[in-house]
Amino acid sequence: MEFLIEYGYIGVFIAAFLAATVLPFSSEVVLTGVMLTGASGLPLFIAATLGNFLGGMSCYWLGMIGKTEWIEKYLKLKRSKLEKVQLWIQGKGSWMGFFVFLPGVGDFIAVALGFLRANIWIVALSMFAGKAIRYWVWMELVYKAQQMI
Repeated sequence: MEFLIEYGYIGVFIAAFLAATVLPFSSEVVLTGVMLTGASGLPLFIAATLGNFLGGMSCYWLGMIGKTEWIEKYLKLKRSKLEKVQLWIQGKGSWMGFFVFLPGVGDFIAVALGFLRANIWIVALSMFAGKAIRYWVWMELVYKAQQMI
Protein backbone atom coordinates (compact mmCIF):
# COMPACT_ATOMS: atom_id res chain seq x y z
CA MET A 1 0.00 0.00 0.00
CA GLU A 2 2.87 2.40 0.77
CA PHE A 3 4.09 2.01 -2.78
CA LEU A 4 0.74 3.22 -4.13
CA ILE A 5 0.53 6.04 -1.58
CA GLU A 6 3.93 7.30 -2.75
CA TYR A 7 2.57 7.60 -6.30
CA GLY A 8 -0.13 10.03 -5.17
CA TYR A 9 -2.98 10.54 -7.61
CA ILE A 10 -1.76 7.80 -9.95
CA GLY A 11 -1.48 5.43 -6.99
CA VAL A 12 -5.06 6.24 -5.98
CA PHE A 13 -6.26 5.59 -9.54
CA ILE A 14 -4.44 2.24 -9.70
CA ALA A 15 -5.65 1.18 -6.24
CA ALA A 16 -9.25 2.13 -7.06
CA PHE A 17 -9.10 0.32 -10.41
CA LEU A 18 -7.64 -2.86 -8.95
CA ALA A 19 -9.98 -2.83 -5.95
CA ALA A 20 -12.92 -2.89 -8.38
CA THR A 21 -11.54 -5.84 -10.31
CA VAL A 22 -9.41 -8.73 -9.07
CA LEU A 23 -7.58 -7.72 -5.91
CA PRO A 24 -9.33 -7.93 -2.56
CA PHE A 25 -8.08 -4.78 -0.89
CA SER A 26 -9.44 -1.41 0.05
CA SER A 27 -8.71 1.56 -2.16
CA GLU A 28 -9.86 3.74 0.75
CA VAL A 29 -6.60 2.96 2.57
CA VAL A 30 -4.54 4.36 -0.30
CA LEU A 31 -6.92 7.29 -0.77
CA THR A 32 -6.70 8.16 2.92
CA GLY A 33 -2.92 7.85 2.90
CA VAL A 34 -2.61 10.23 -0.02
CA MET A 35 -5.14 12.61 1.56
CA LEU A 36 -3.02 12.72 4.71
CA THR A 37 -0.01 13.84 2.65
CA GLY A 38 -1.95 17.03 1.86
CA ALA A 39 -2.91 16.21 -1.71
CA SER A 40 -5.67 18.29 -3.29
CA GLY A 41 -9.18 16.88 -2.84
CA LEU A 42 -10.69 17.29 -6.30
CA PRO A 43 -7.93 15.46 -8.23
CA LEU A 44 -8.03 12.69 -5.60
CA PHE A 45 -11.79 12.39 -5.95
CA ILE A 46 -11.50 12.24 -9.75
CA ALA A 47 -8.67 9.68 -9.68
CA ALA A 48 -10.49 7.40 -7.22
CA THR A 49 -13.86 7.65 -8.95
CA LEU A 50 -12.52 7.13 -12.48
CA GLY A 51 -10.24 4.28 -11.44
CA ASN A 52 -13.00 2.46 -9.59
CA PHE A 53 -15.54 3.15 -12.36
CA LEU A 54 -13.23 1.77 -15.06
CA GLY A 55 -12.47 -1.26 -12.88
CA GLY A 56 -16.18 -1.87 -12.41
CA MET A 57 -16.84 -1.50 -16.12
CA SER A 58 -14.10 -4.06 -16.85
CA CYS A 59 -16.11 -6.51 -14.72
CA TYR A 60 -19.21 -5.60 -16.74
CA TRP A 61 -17.36 -6.25 -20.00
CA LEU A 62 -15.99 -9.55 -18.71
CA GLY A 63 -19.55 -10.58 -17.91
CA MET A 64 -20.67 -9.42 -21.34
CA ILE A 65 -18.10 -11.70 -22.97
CA GLY A 66 -19.92 -14.46 -21.13
CA LYS A 67 -17.04 -16.86 -20.59
CA THR A 68 -17.88 -18.23 -17.17
CA GLU A 69 -14.50 -19.96 -16.86
CA TRP A 70 -12.75 -16.57 -17.19
CA ILE A 71 -15.05 -15.05 -14.59
CA GLU A 72 -14.28 -17.88 -12.18
CA LYS A 73 -10.54 -17.84 -12.90
CA TYR A 74 -9.77 -14.10 -12.96
CA LEU A 75 -12.40 -12.63 -10.68
CA LYS A 76 -12.64 -15.64 -8.36
CA LEU A 77 -16.43 -15.48 -8.60
CA LYS A 78 -18.10 -18.83 -8.11
CA ARG A 79 -20.65 -19.78 -10.75
CA SER A 80 -23.33 -20.54 -8.15
CA LYS A 81 -23.04 -17.09 -6.55
CA LEU A 82 -23.02 -15.38 -9.95
CA GLU A 83 -26.22 -17.24 -10.91
CA LYS A 84 -27.91 -16.15 -7.65
CA VAL A 85 -27.00 -12.51 -8.27
CA GLN A 86 -28.21 -12.77 -11.88
CA LEU A 87 -31.60 -14.07 -10.72
CA TRP A 88 -31.83 -11.28 -8.14
CA ILE A 89 -30.88 -8.58 -10.67
CA GLN A 90 -33.01 -9.84 -13.54
CA GLY A 91 -36.19 -8.13 -12.43
CA LYS A 92 -34.52 -4.95 -11.20
CA GLY A 93 -32.84 -3.60 -14.32
CA SER A 94 -29.75 -1.71 -15.36
CA TRP A 95 -30.01 0.81 -12.52
CA MET A 96 -28.59 -1.88 -10.22
CA GLY A 97 -25.23 -0.63 -11.49
CA PHE A 98 -25.48 1.99 -8.75
CA PHE A 99 -24.77 -0.73 -6.16
CA VAL A 100 -21.56 -2.00 -7.75
CA PHE A 101 -19.65 0.02 -5.11
CA LEU A 102 -20.85 -2.36 -2.37
CA PRO A 103 -18.09 -4.52 -0.88
CA GLY A 104 -18.50 -8.24 -1.32
CA VAL A 105 -21.27 -8.20 -3.92
CA GLY A 106 -20.30 -5.30 -6.20
CA ASP A 107 -18.14 -7.40 -8.53
CA PHE A 108 -20.91 -9.98 -8.83
CA ILE A 109 -23.44 -7.28 -9.69
CA ALA A 110 -21.18 -5.78 -12.39
CA VAL A 111 -20.44 -9.16 -13.95
CA ALA A 112 -24.09 -10.22 -13.78
CA LEU A 113 -25.20 -6.97 -15.45
CA GLY A 114 -22.75 -7.62 -18.27
CA PHE A 115 -23.80 -11.24 -18.56
CA LEU A 116 -27.45 -10.16 -18.78
CA ARG A 117 -26.54 -7.54 -21.41
CA ALA A 118 -28.05 -4.75 -19.32
CA ASN A 119 -28.17 -1.34 -21.01
CA ILE A 120 -24.55 -0.20 -20.93
CA TRP A 121 -25.40 3.52 -20.76
CA ILE A 122 -27.69 3.16 -17.77
CA VAL A 123 -25.25 0.78 -16.08
CA ALA A 124 -22.35 3.18 -16.68
CA LEU A 125 -24.27 6.22 -15.45
CA SER A 126 -25.61 4.51 -12.34
CA MET A 127 -22.29 2.82 -11.58
CA PHE A 128 -20.41 6.11 -11.91
CA ALA A 129 -22.90 7.83 -9.60
CA GLY A 130 -22.63 5.12 -6.95
CA LYS A 131 -18.86 5.13 -6.99
CA ALA A 132 -18.66 8.94 -6.95
CA ILE A 133 -20.99 9.16 -3.95
CA ARG A 134 -18.98 6.47 -2.17
CA TYR A 135 -15.69 8.36 -2.52
CA TRP A 136 -17.28 11.73 -1.76
CA VAL A 137 -18.70 10.37 1.51
CA TRP A 138 -15.41 8.69 2.40
CA MET A 139 -13.39 11.82 1.75
CA GLU A 140 -15.81 13.92 3.80
CA LEU A 141 -15.43 11.49 6.71
CA VAL A 142 -11.65 11.65 6.50
CA TYR A 143 -11.67 15.46 6.35
CA LYS A 144 -13.98 15.62 9.38
CA ALA A 145 -11.77 13.18 11.30
CA GLN A 146 -8.71 15.28 10.49
CA GLN A 147 -10.42 18.37 11.88
CA MET A 148 -11.26 16.58 15.10
CA ILE A 149 -7.62 15.67 15.73
